[in-house]
Amino acid sequence: MTNDLCDVAVVGGGPAGLVAALLARSHGVSVTLIAPKAPPRDERTVAMLGASVDVLKQTGVWPALEPKAAPLRTMRIVDATRRLIRAPLVEFHAYEVEREAFGYNIPNAILIAALDEAIEQAGIERVSGFASEILPADDAVTVVMADGGQVRAKLLGAADGRRSKAREASGLSVRSWSYPQAALVANIAHSLPHDDVSTEFHTETGPFTIVPMPGLRSAIVCVESPAEAERLSKLDDEALAAEFERRSRSIVGKITIVGSRQVFPLSGQTARHFAARRIALIGEAAHVFPPIGAQGLNLGLRDAAAFAAVVGGHRDDPGSAEAIAAYDRARAGDILSRTTAVDALNRTLLTDFLPVQALRGIGLFAIDRLPKLKRLVMRQGLTPHL
Repeated sequence: MTNDLCDVAVVGGGPAGLVAALLARSHGVSVTLIAPKAPPRDERTVAMLGASVDVLKQTGVWPALEPKAAPLRTMRIVDATRRLIRAPLVEFHAYEVEREAFGYNIPNAILIAALDEAIEQAGIERVSGFASEILPADDAVTVVMADGGQVRAKLLGAADGRRSKAREASGLSVRSWSYPQAALVANIAHSLPHDDVSTEFHTETGPFTIVPMPGLRSAIVCVESPAEAERLSKLDDEALAAEFERRSRSIVGKITIVGSRQVFPLSGQTARHFAARRIALIGEAAHVFPPIGAQGLNLGLRDAAAFAAVVGGHRDDPGSAEAIAAYDRARAGDILSRTTAVDALNRTLLTDFLPVQALRGIGLFAIDRLPKLKRLVMRQGLTPHL
């Protein structure tokens, strides 16, 4: 690590930050990644949809990931509420939009390991430590490390999470909100095949989602009240498996819990702008919202792709005012529309207001019965207009 000025630095070692660094490097600029390597303990999976798979292919890691990923060929929504007005069962099939699969579910640890290896092969300098201070100036951003070292870059990609130090240094403000919900996440084995179908049961407390993994395994995301999520997390494996079987209506047969469980409080957050003072926000530094429709990381990978595109279009000075403005314009519509849609859908599950429940049911009924509308919704979910 030196004080030499590099073209681009990225702070954050999650998938969005790693992809941003790799794609920026593909434009021939010098890139420094500021992030310690994460130990492979994360048992969660991530559903990579449409455009995200294309982004991963651009990084060159897809051949290593595909054999370890489960295809998502059908997306099913089940209204499991006990309300007066309920939505019909809706199934989205990849063949309806002439695709082999909507996307693929990948273990997070495997994804990060493949991206870490690609970082090394790409010749990206990696500073394995934590930033203690970030100092933007007119001509560069200086990242002061906890050990006293420094990294200087014309442009800084802030992929350092929802409590981003880089975002704070940029002066960009955020709008934050919370939900009366928490997500219990666990992996399961089961006796019946999932047939590459991801099923999202919509309940009064939030979605209960079964996402395929390779073989007779799946990932579960169970959104509940914080107290109920905590109670479920403390059940023994046999009792939790029985509860999951009940909630899933036994569609994957007998369930066995595999590995540990994790509970995450649900909240939402979005920046009011997405770049300033030579700093561009990526991933959860820019947006946070509930785990509905597998949108979170997919949105972050689109941030990474847009970040790299701006770098490629402004290689002389990727942190210039023109470049910063271009990134903000490129991301604003996608982020704000996606955040608004997911927030609205989540709130329709929580509300007892009958007209809102009716609108949700009518909307899903229309999607199910109007093929052109259904295909439009599917295509927008896979490759949104940027």
